[in-house]
Amino acid sequence: MRNVLLTGVGGQGTVLAAKMLARAAQAKGWQVRTAETIGMAQRGGSVVSHVRMGDGGEEVVAPLVARGTADVIVAFEPAEAARVLSYLAPDGVVVSATTSIQPITAALSPEPYRAEGVTAALSRELNGVPGAPMRFVSVDDEAVLTQVGNRKALNTVLLASALKTGHLPLSLDDLRDAVRACVKPRFVDVNLSAIDLVESGA
Repeated sequence: MRNVLLTGVGGQGTVLAAKMLARAAQAKGWQVRTAETIGMAQRGGSVVSHVRMGDGGEEVVAPLVARGTADVIVAFEPAEAARVLSYLAPDGVVVSATTSIQPITAALSPEPYRAEGVTAALSRELNGVPGAPMRFVSVDDEAVLTQVGNRKALNTVLLASALKTGHLPLSLDDLRDAVRACVKPRFVDVNLSAIDLVESGA
């Protein structure tokens, strides 16, 4: 059984990312269950997508990932990664974009929210054991998406980065097939280019 939690802010493509991941798993013949918990505002509110995959032939009954069981957390925004950290399994990995989205509440605070502080804290907590495998992978989404030329490919960039960790038994070619099946035709090529960039390590 593989458990994946995808988290972000409304409008970033979290739900589509979950759909692509589920499609890739279903193409392998695995049973898959998904669920979303969406904040009060569709755009700007917190969105968490749960994807549970029976990669060993298991029946997947419950759609929600339990705390402490996520093999992979894919975070579209650093603060959202911190918010769901309690879901991470002891040997799980967090893959997070580094670009922050300022919440509305930040306007009320004298201290601006800085993504660098959050990513540094996550790295200290998850990568702080010398010699242990890296459990926090930060993705410079701004740099990759500048090369891709379209921010709509963020979900694909993060999924490809998550698959590169080896924590899920899916390949980048599986993701490419899912992109072709799930993404609007006019955005397919840009998303495939995003996968190529992640694969090449650009």
